[in-house]
Amino acid sequence: MSHLIELRQRLVRAVGAVLALFLIFIFWPGSGMIYDFLAAPLMSALPQGATLIAIGVITPFMVPMKVTALAAFVVALPYVLYQAWAFVAPGLYEHEKKLALPLVVASTALFVAGMAFCYYIVFGRVFTFIHNFAPKSITPAPDIEAYFSFVITMFLAFGVTFEIPIVVILLVRMGIVSVDKLRDARPYVIVGAFVVAAVVTPPDVLSQFMLALPMCLLYEAGLILARFISVAPKAEPGNPGQTTVP
Repeated sequence: MSHLIELRQRLVRAVGAVLALFLIFIFWPGSGMIYDFLAAPLMSALPQGATLIAIGVITPFMVPMKVTALAAFVVALPYVLYQAWAFVAPGLYEHEKKLALPLVVASTALFVAGMAFCYYIVFGRVFTFIHNFAPKSITPAPDIEAYFSFVITMFLAFGVTFEIPIVVILLVRMGIVSVDKLRDARPYVIVGAFVVAAVVTPPDVLSQFMLALPMCLLYEAGLILARFISVAPKAEPGNPGQTTVP
């Protein structure tokens, strides 16, 4: 029961932090300004005079609220992960604590870096390419809810993609696979990267390439970092408090 009570307290603190930031962002800078910031890459690629449209009756209200909630969650993500870390840390070995905390910090930074790469690098080029490719007789007027769904999908795709070095390091650290085997699997990883990019991105070559290329580069970065990671020591049978070094 004590663990369940602590879990509830950690969840309440995490949700409370997100809710508090959500309320703050509604008043400043405001949900409308946050959505305008999110839509800036698309608006810069649209022809002069083109605007976004809202098809639903309550869409002009609900979509900016969703964007504000997303912004609040991203800003509160370090605190949310800290609450998760504080809950599981007492049950970890010392060598696991030394590795887990840097991995939590690094995974958070990499996920946010993936979202920033998508927003600042990918969106502008992809939207410009799509609208330059479209016939001149078409006047684009994207729906704000469809655009928000597209942004969420792309953010998740690039955020998860940037976690590849963490996955590689964990596989090596846990002794599941060696660095040499991961290096031998490089051709399959490259093919898989382009397959995944073709599935989760829009059907244009540019966005697929801009997702697949970071996946391959981050895989290589994970291989380089994994060379400096040793296999985790295993606990002795019947004595979980002691470990043996391989």
